[in-house]
Amino acid sequence: MEKKVNFELGVYSFGNTPRNKDGSYASTAQAVRDALEAVKLAEEVGLDYFGFGEHHTNSMPISSPASMVVAAAALTNKIKLGTTVSVLSTEEPIRLYQQLSTAASIAPGRIDIVAGRGSSEITFSIFDLDQNNYDLLFNSKFELLLQLNKDENISWSGKHRKKGLVNTLIVPRPEQPLKIWLGTGGSPNSVYRAAELGVPMFLGILGGSPEKWANYGTAYRDAWTKAGHSPNQADIGVAVHGFVAENDQEAKKIYLENEAQMFMTGSAEIGRPMSKPVGREADLEKGMVFAGSPENVAERIVNLHKLLGHSRQILQMDVGGMPQKTFLKSIELLGTKVLPIVRKELNH
Repeated sequence: MEKKVNFELGVYSFGNTPRNKDGSYASTAQAVRDALEAVKLAEEVGLDYFGFGEHHTNSMPISSPASMVVAAAALTNKIKLGTTVSVLSTEEPIRLYQQLSTAASIAPGRIDIVAGRGSSEITFSIFDLDQNNYDLLFNSKFELLLQLNKDENISWSGKHRKKGLVNTLIVPRPEQPLKIWLGTGGSPNSVYRAAELGVPMFLGILGGSPEKWANYGTAYRDAWTKAGHSPNQADIGVAVHGFVAENDQEAKKIYLENEAQMFMTGSAEIGRPMSKPVGREADLEKGMVFAGSPENVAERIVNLHKLLGHSRQILQMDVGGMPQKTFLKSIELLGTKVLPIVRKELNH
């Protein structure tokens, strides 16, 4: 009998502020509305998941992904939703859990959390936290987040809190626990930490080869088994950059132009000025940037799945001030063209 592969395909966004004709940013409020418009289309075309990442810049202004998940939960009926990622090092885990539990009350069974350290230090100054406590804050808060997901009345103490919690009621409670992923950019410590804690791992990938990232999957599963967890419960998700157009040439041209804009301006906003990236064409051909025709992107997703065995792959496509109609067309192709090919190949 044919074995059905439960593979999920979707989109994620940090927000994509439109640009004026002179290159300046338009309204960050419009970027928020655009992201919610994209969620509705993603559901309409049959995609499985839409995630909201966290940045605090003019170009990528979704600074409260949990708020976006709550809004999207009220606007949709089927699609799964989550934070990808919530920067837990500078977030309050109780408030984060309460917000996502609220979303799960609106949309039962459709909400999860990807919690990570974050890709920049900008949030530490915003929330008046000491960057030197980077690892301590994340590890302590992640452990609390997991405990919140288990117990309605919490008794807990940890290094990031001055006072512990004693039989403290945390509500609302969803009908079923939230799925909480540990998000990582590939730090070996994070890979092993996810396995040790028995939680699913979400890889945030900007480059490299499929073979390289398959090694991370092997390391995670090996550590998972050594920690005594059931081997068939190890779970991996993947977040990548990508873009879908009618043909390879169009897709790569649109993507590279907008990605260059993202790297040169967006990176400067977080204190990392960069010139136009080089060598990205190779990442588009055989690497981890999934830009191309529907057939091309589908084939590469299937090939990565064969190497990594991941259960979910999401693409960030709205980069660099890309026009909203261009982003929406890519979502449409991802759902109507790419997803059917992927499902057919994985269940062949």
